[in-house]
Amino acid sequence: MELIVSAIAGDLANRFVSFLIKRYRSEEDLEGQMERLQRLLIRVHMIVEEAEARYITNSNMLFQLKKLVEVMYRGYHIMDTIKYRTLHSSRIEKEVSIFNDLSFTTSTSRHSSKRRSSISHDLQRTLDDLESVVYDSKEFVLFLGGCERLFRRPYDSYIYIDNFMFGRQVEKQQIINILRQDDPPSGPTVLPVIGGRRVGKKTLVAHVCRDDKVRSHFSRILHLNGENIGSTEHRPAITGRALVVVEFSSDVDDENWLKFYSSAKQMGKGCKIVIISRMSKISRFGTVRPIHVNSLSQDEYSYFFKVLAFGSTNPEEQPQLASIAKDLSVALGGSLVTANVYAYMLRKNQNVRFWLSILKKYWKMVENNITVFGEHPKDLMDKGHPVDITRLASSSAILLLMPPHSETDDSKRELPKVPFADLFADTAVLPKEFELVSGETRIPPYKRFVNLVTYCDNDKISRNHTESPSNKRQRLDK
Repeated sequence: MELIVSAIAGDLANRFVSFLIKRYRSEEDLEGQMERLQRLLIRVHMIVEEAEARYITNSNMLFQLKKLVEVMYRGYHIMDTIKYRTLHSSRIEKEVSIFNDLSFTTSTSRHSSKRRSSISHDLQRTLDDLESVVYDSKEFVLFLGGCERLFRRPYDSYIYIDNFMFGRQVEKQQIINILRQDDPPSGPTVLPVIGGRRVGKKTLVAHVCRDDKVRSHFSRILHLNGENIGSTEHRPAITGRALVVVEFSSDVDDENWLKFYSSAKQMGKGCKIVIISRMSKISRFGTVRPIHVNSLSQDEYSYFFKVLAFGSTNPEEQPQLASIAKDLSVALGGSLVTANVYAYMLRKNQNVRFWLSILKKYWKMVENNITVFGEHPKDLMDKGHPVDITRLASSSAILLLMPPHSETDDSKRELPKVPFADLFADTAVLPKEFELVSGETRIPPYKRFVNLVTYCDNDKISRNHTESPSNKRQRLDK
């Protein structure tokens, strides 16, 4: 019996020692991989920054730049994931226990071993991809030296991030290249720019219009509302090379478009038309392939939000805040407007408890909307449905955030304006109906991000969710 016990004890001791050795080697390997990842990211980021400072006209080079950017942000994402995982034993981990109330967070914690295995696999795959793109970029860097360097004012470096031009360099260059091409004999080139709600379509085009090469290429830049192109008074009647930007919030019949396009043919040689819309069917008016503006990937969005939230401060010096910012970037669901609003509040108060309170409120609001409507708030807003924001304002009554309305609606009704920061901080006495001001663009065409907010009872929630946005507004206007 003693021999059996001794053998079992010896076997357990050997297994424990083997486990410690394996764990030590694993940590040693991880440290080496992280150092490798850091070196590769520095090299790739250096190439990307240099490419973004050049005019690239070659479509294959733009395609390669897009791949470099995708892999770079994936590398930053996996690096942050591993770095902030070590905060489990710190004070922040105790405070983040607030998330144990959320079913979807609790359920994922049961699979921590699977997550560790997945992270290890993702790290190795990212390292392989980074090494591959660095090796393949030799010719890219060589050709890059022959591309003209663009002129960027110091103010532009700030405006590019603050005004959502983050990660759109490839699309911007594609638009500029098309605008500077010769027109076909049949008439002016029509370039559709298509994308979802609030993904940055108009901001992208606005930055294109501010580019020095575009401004020097066209004698005039016009901005038109697509709903009015059928009327004679809104048809362009100018001479010289012009760029006409038309925004469509709804579909337009082919007859009105043909009338507009016929009048556009009378403009000076070299005129171009850019049409902006959420609707893919508007692409039928294009004479070239559309530029699609998609939501940022989670990897890119996470990096974008961290840059916004920290501003001029260094995230490396505040790992607890960086960890919270990473969690909040996941909770926000990819919304650019919401990212800018929350990042502004975080920048103003870089305190762990304050950041945690914001994270807790937003997670609770997300969970509530998933429970009631079955979808994330961003998805609800994209589909034109209201969002329950009661948890954000700590209101005793239900507060519904209605889908964004057009500028024409603003003139029909004058409601009190409430800044988003006041709503969150509970510093304002909220009226029965008001307009929530999330922010505004900093470059022309200037636009405010405004949503109607109204009190609602439980009986009306399902009706507000199922009926069309136009019917909702008509009912609320009465």
